Amino acid sequence: MNSETKKYSNNDITVVWKPGLCIHSTNCWKGLGRVFNPKKRPWVRMDGGTTEEIIEQVKKCPSGALSYLINRDGGD
Repeated sequence: MNSETKKYSNNDITVVWKPGLCIHSTNCWKGLGRVFNPKKRPWVRMDGGTTEEIIEQVKKCPSGALSYLINRDGGD
């Protein structure tokens, strides 16, 4: 299993992506394509949505490949 972890941050949160857990459900990009776009690099664009929108979409990830952390100091 791939144990690689990628992190994407804005001022409020850090989205953590664990590709080895991803089951490619497409929930992320079908639900919030402005942020999650697998055809672009980086595929997560934190400036594409509000922090609240991103959190709600990450919560819909069925595999747990996407998670988020609250940035305590305004940045990661």
